[in-house]
Amino acid sequence: MSATHIWLAIVGMMLVTAATRAFFLLGGERAVLPERVQRALRYAPAAALVAVVLPDVLQTPQGLSFALSNHAFYGTVAGLAWFLWRRGMLGTIVVGMLAYTALRFWA
Repeated sequence: MSATHIWLAIVGMMLVTAATRAFFLLGGERAVLPERVQRALRYAPAAALVAVVLPDVLQTPQGLSFALSNHAFYGTVAGLAWFLWRRGMLGTIVVGMLAYTALRFWA
């Protein structure tokens, strides 16, 4: 790939990024999302987090694994259980890391 192609790709990506981000600003107050869409967008951050974290936690060198040897998965499950029970971020991190470390030493 030549330097010209690289610069064209960079400029093209810049234009596409600017256009997609400015799309919502151009409409101003006139562009109002329906209530149903606004309610659905409240779940977007959690869905994005799950989409990023879950594959990384389940992926092992042998492929997807739910085995006890997948310490990261069970540490994540322990942290999630703590968060659903107590709703505390620090406790979630501590419990998840303790479960992960314990499994690494004993399983």
